Amino acid sequence: MLLRSVETGVVGAPMAGGPTTPELVAAVGEAGGLGFLAGGYLSAPQLAAAIAEVWDATTRPFGVNLFVPAQANAYAVGPGELNGHERADAVAAYRETLAPEARSVGAEPGEPRPGDDDDWERKLDLVVRERVPVVSFTFGLPSSAVLGELRRAGIETLMTVTDVTEARAALDAGVDALCVQGTDAGGHRGTLDPVKEPGDADLVELVAAVRAETDVPIAAAGGISTAERAAAVRAAGADAVQVGTALLLTPEAGTGLAYRRALTDPAHERTAVTRAYSGRLARGLETDFLRRHDGHAPAAYPEVHHVTAPLRRASAAADRPDLLALWAGTGWRSARPVPAATVVAELAR
Repeated sequence: MLLRSVETGVVGAPMAGGPTTPELVAAVGEAGGLGFLAGGYLSAPQLAAAIAEVWDATTRPFGVNLFVPAQANAYAVGPGELNGHERADAVAAYRETLAPEARSVGAEPGEPRPGDDDDWERKLDLVVRERVPVVSFTFGLPSSAVLGELRRAGIETLMTVTDVTEARAALDAGVDALCVQGTDAGGHRGTLDPVKEPGDADLVELVAAVRAETDVPIAAAGGISTAERAAAVRAAGADAVQVGTALLLTPEAGTGLAYRRALTDPAHERTAVTRAYSGRLARGLETDFLRRHDGHAPAAYPEVHHVTAPLRRASAAADRPDLLALWAGTGWRSARPVPAATVVAELAR
């Protein structure tokens, strides 16, 4: 299994929206890790170009992460998600509250739309055609048919899970490996049910619990920023550690200037989990925007993502972090502007 053959035992997390670049993926691979391209938010042609760039830059294996759209999610979603008119009304009301802030950066809130990945099928065809060594999934569980197709193509599959129940479902569907994500992770929570509140188990405990269920390879993710923490999750049963926040300040990352400055700004004192930016729970630096809107952002992904996207783009273009989603794990203080190879080496087994 590829995950167990990674010499450093370090995986570069797929960070959608810009931070993960082909250069970063290649750099992690060349340092003895396993880099992942972030296919979320990319069109199939954009993803194809990124895959080609990685193949041109390195001979090392790498992976591609895909968001599983709601219509393709084979996981049994529980009650609680808004639907129909109730959902539309909640999103419209939230959009209205954002208008003044949007205008402060010369933008208007975006139009909500339910679709998140119209290129899902094309991306699946693409990774098969390009023979990507490993494909990981987030936000939902692909069908057994999809997983079987990838296996027949010689592609290994990795499923993001946040508890033992999700791990069992992924294993039953036929995944080859698991990425066990703890609550300290930066960015979106990888829950298979979009409205489920993730548990609060420590990552070490969570990895140990999942390991007791299976012998498939496990990557552990969430707040891993020191060699000591990496060693602890490996001792609990992880074959590798997956890191994202630790790579945000590396020169190979596509992290914007305002985002980089915010990560080192002492004015930011903590991270928080919120739906304010996308409608789905995600951890980032606590900002005034987050504090103002967290309490009334509806659980409606990806509609809220589309509504806030123009605000976030305008804020980035103005080189201001005011309205940015500053995704970061709880160990963000340890992130440094050093080469990705240095990060990999410091967290290597």
